[in-house]
Amino acid sequence: MNIIVTGRHLEVTPALKKYAEKKIRRFDRYLSNISEAIVTLSVEKYRHKVEVLLKANGILIQAEGITGEVYSSIDEVAEKLERQIKKYKEKLVSHRKVEGKAGTINTEGAPIIEVGRIIKNKRFELKPMSPDEAAMQMDLLDKPFFVFTNDNSGDINVIYRRRDGNFGLIEPVR
Repeated sequence: MNIIVTGRHLEVTPALKKYAEKKIRRFDRYLSNISEAIVTLSVEKYRHKVEVLLKANGILIQAEGITGEVYSSIDEVAEKLERQIKKYKEKLVSHRKVEGKAGTINTEGAPIIEVGRIIKNKRFELKPMSPDEAAMQMDLLDKPFFVFTNDNSGDINVIYRRRDGNFGLIEPVR
């Protein structure tokens, strides 16, 4: 696993880097195909923030921890990642049990987007996957929506979490 440790407004000492790497390396035993881990340490006023992005088998798992001390922030983010990885592994097992059954996703009640300006632009590869896989990926990233290529139709779809806790799926009309 390639671990990249960077600092924003903070000098990454060898001891700090070693501590972060040690905490992240232990996830190899839970998820064997982690290709890369990006650890970003930052400080703003009295808040120490640690963000970690794990890349494994085409999925991304992200977590962040914010405390008053950088080492405890690393501990917090490691605990969050461990919970997310366990949740992912449980979903994989349960997903395999139900594989083949067709699931329906209600698309009514799409969120209203307020008019504003674009302040951030992101580019990423779209991996073909089923809506169920996309929902799982969205949960792992802890995001309110996820853009993906539908492996059945080849179209770009958006899955989002509704206020009632269920998922919505946005598909293009042919």
